[in-house]
Amino acid sequence: MNKRIEFGIIGGGWRAEFFLRIAQALPERFGITAMMVRNPEKGAVIESTWGVKTYSNMDEFLQKSKHSFVVVSVPSDIAGKIVTDLAGKKVPVLMETPPAKDLNGLTTLFNAVGSSAMVQVAEQYAFQPIHAARLNFISSKRLGDISQAQVSVTHDYHGISLMRRFLDIGFENATIRGFSFKAPIVSGPGRNGPPESEKINMSGHSIASFEFDGKLGIYDFTFDQYFSWIRTPRVLIRGERGEINNSMINYLEEFKSPIRTEFIRQEAGQDGNLEGHYLKGILACGEWFYRNPFVPGRLSDDEIAIATCLEKMSLFVENRIDFYSLAEACQDAYLGILMNRAIASGEQIRTEKQVWAP
Repeated sequence: MNKRIEFGIIGGGWRAEFFLRIAQALPERFGITAMMVRNPEKGAVIESTWGVKTYSNMDEFLQKSKHSFVVVSVPSDIAGKIVTDLAGKKVPVLMETPPAKDLNGLTTLFNAVGSSAMVQVAEQYAFQPIHAARLNFISSKRLGDISQAQVSVTHDYHGISLMRRFLDIGFENATIRGFSFKAPIVSGPGRNGPPESEKINMSGHSIASFEFDGKLGIYDFTFDQYFSWIRTPRVLIRGERGEINNSMINYLEEFKSPIRTEFIRQEAGQDGNLEGHYLKGILACGEWFYRNPFVPGRLSDDEIAIATCLEKMSLFVENRIDFYSLAEACQDAYLGILMNRAIASGEQIRTEKQVWAP
């Protein structure tokens, strides 16, 4: 039986609602003790909608919210100061991405907080079921050593965090090249729902390469992919013995025995199944490469990933095992900053070791 994880939230925006939905779907696993929302009117709406107590004063929130850790879900331009203050008060923090908007902000935050503070970052993409299954398949060594990862899933530091994990890259330096272009697209849905009429927009598309020592990462993304019905994510991971191409897997069992298989999602609630409506897990080669730890919660893949961050944060508070440290978050944000610089300038850029690199 998993113990109930109780946490507080600072912020009341769009991202904070993910945590609220998770706690609502799995009340036996997660509980939000209170929220700190500076606008009392917004706080009142949250209380009536979600049934969570809110405070508009930070000191009162910290004194009265009996949490094991705090989620900081505010814009990055103010998050750094809040996290620094909380770290000084020995409050464990799970902060949203990115830690800061520019290199000076990243350096300032890391110097102020350091590697010893109880701070982790909620970078959830590696914990989404399909990416977790890919990482587990890579760990099985069926593909051999990975030398290339092409990621077209999510923007900037998010995409880079996936690329680094697929390649098993830490803080190694890279040579970055990039470019961008625009093309017309029929507008799709957004945060507020489907489009009301057909409209053509110009869609920005960025492509960049990261050359590490013997390993290549390719970043490829257009922002329409987040909500678009006609722009889909793509992932290609290559090792000397095989590759993962989206859901398809090709590898050599031995050098004359090629195997072709795929990742298969197992869902409850389909085709008359009466177990509920939730993801069971992901199979390949007749093996489970991902099992959903939050059944029977009706969560989206992204909510499953965020719930995984909450669970790992609870374990971090207990045993201090990092799952996505401030140093890692700073590294991915730094690579994203240099990538955008390379795209804008058209110049090749070489990264350098930063203060957070071990």
